[in-house]
Amino acid sequence: MGTVTIGVSIAVPEPHGSLLQERRAGFGDAAAHGIPTHVTLLPPTELDASALPAVEAHLTEVATTGRPFPMRLSGTGTFRPLSPVVYVRVVQGAEDCTWLQQRVRDASGPVALELRFPYHPHVTVAHGIDEDAMDRAFEELAGFDAEWSCTGFALYEQGSDGVWRKLREFVFGGAGVVPSQGSASRFGRSAVS
Repeated sequence: MGTVTIGVSIAVPEPHGSLLQERRAGFGDAAAHGIPTHVTLLPPTELDASALPAVEAHLTEVATTGRPFPMRLSGTGTFRPLSPVVYVRVVQGAEDCTWLQQRVRDASGPVALELRFPYHPHVTVAHGIDEDAMDRAFEELAGFDAEWSCTGFALYEQGSDGVWRKLREFVFGGAGVVPSQGSASRFGRSAVS
């Protein structure tokens, strides 16, 4: 059956997701259009494709115990020099993201994973590009602000072309699995200041 590379994340809703994706591409990040704008809960993880049903069952269980929470992004940060990343900060909802990612990666589940770095919820806007472009991303998005109600998370698979595609959305509170079509409407109203 082969292996697949999956990830679990909270999508940044429209219009903010597309805006940040376009800005990321504009800074010269070649991967920008293959990665939907998101807050990671499970980083890229390779596993046997036959494990996907167990992963989906586990994520359904995690979502059942979750409740909607406010998310707010504001300002920028960086992991440099440790890692060549500039990001938009999660200033509200970070504790909820931390709680979720711990449950997604729980040792009793099918995607138990030790992280290379301590978990820090963020939205990447530049990765692995030249330093001047990284500085530009840090400065130009310093005033970025967006908020919405997070109502769930999604499972993604990376295709052979390097593009991440949504497989399923998991809605908090036991509403079940939502197919990937029409997922943007699952989020509350968002605003940019």
